[in-house]
Amino acid sequence: MEFSNRLQQLPTQFFASLVAKTSKAISEGRDVINLGQGNPDQPTPPHIVKALQDAVADPKTHKYSPFRGMKRLRHAAVEFYQREYGVEIDPDLEVAIMGGTKIGLVELPLALLNEGDSLLLPDPGYPDYLSGAPLAGIDYDTFQLKAENDFLPDYREVPEAVRQRSKLMYLNYPNNPTGAVATKEFFDDTVKFAKENNIAVVHDFAYGGIGYEGQKPVSFLQSEGAKEVGVEMYTLSKTYNMAGWRIGFAVGHSKMIEALNLIQDHLFAGLFPGVQLAAAEALTADQQCVEGLVALYEGRRNVLVQECARIGWEVEAPKGSFFAWLPVPKGFTSVEFADYLLDHADISVAAGSGFGEGGEGFVRVGLLVDESRIVEAVQRIEKLNLF
Repeated sequence: MEFSNRLQQLPTQFFASLVAKTSKAISEGRDVINLGQGNPDQPTPPHIVKALQDAVADPKTHKYSPFRGMKRLRHAAVEFYQREYGVEIDPDLEVAIMGGTKIGLVELPLALLNEGDSLLLPDPGYPDYLSGAPLAGIDYDTFQLKAENDFLPDYREVPEAVRQRSKLMYLNYPNNPTGAVATKEFFDDTVKFAKENNIAVVHDFAYGGIGYEGQKPVSFLQSEGAKEVGVEMYTLSKTYNMAGWRIGFAVGHSKMIEALNLIQDHLFAGLFPGVQLAAAEALTADQQCVEGLVALYEGRRNVLVQECARIGWEVEAPKGSFFAWLPVPKGFTSVEFADYLLDHADISVAAGSGFGEGGEGFVRVGLLVDESRIVEAVQRIEKLNLF
């Protein structure tokens, strides 16, 4: 039996190959410092775990949950956006609950686009954004994120032909892989660009809880008119160390939310109620755990930047997310440098070219190991005499 044409057209899973290389090195007994992963290394906060434990003990949670999410969680998302961003959300019309926001990012092209339409994606960008295009039977175009523009797209550079065929555009700030952040002015320009070109916007706010130097990342929905052109997706994976729990939500444009809910009505039968109740607790309880997590990542970021400077590796400190975007030394491609570090220093990093052509010349480093291991990693690199 052969795979369908849609499955055969799916892009190679970049992270799967990265994990395979790293796992092979570890299986050989090597002491690999894994800076290539995007998996939070801290446990889920105890009060969230306790909420799940209590929910599991209640037989009421053992039944099917509502198709479109529990009322408690939808209202928690509303409370969260009002408290954190001053944005009002209708819990019945403007919230979609998902088993992780990756589901929504892949679903939306199927739900909104038709043959001949195009998806507009950032380059470099999260590789799984590409998956929605072949599954929906559509094309995609990219816009460049350049260092000289703080890794924000310049909409003036988007060709007219691309504007005409693009119906849906993805953004992601704080950004994976670059660690860049957006400004409210940029999101204001995004709303204007979307309205002028009749393009719907999806803002992937996966790292919305992680901003440095006291700067809280900006929500797309804080810009006037944002709910008229798009949605924002928020995952609990990063803010609350709930990556394995698979829970997130989208808020914003009611028609786009309805499209998400409708396609999920046919693909899923709801999420385990216990996880939904724990997610509601995370969103509405005291947020001190988030403050502590951001401080932890910021400390690691500072150590990385200081150590790189010490050995002559000039890097930009990320302003958000738990990633750093580091330039590759002369004489290497991104893949060659990543392989060289694994082969000669037992350090795993993600090659920038895995995030698109615009990622060539960089590697992505995760701030997901202890400070001592970050120091050790840079010391190992120092011994290679590359800088």
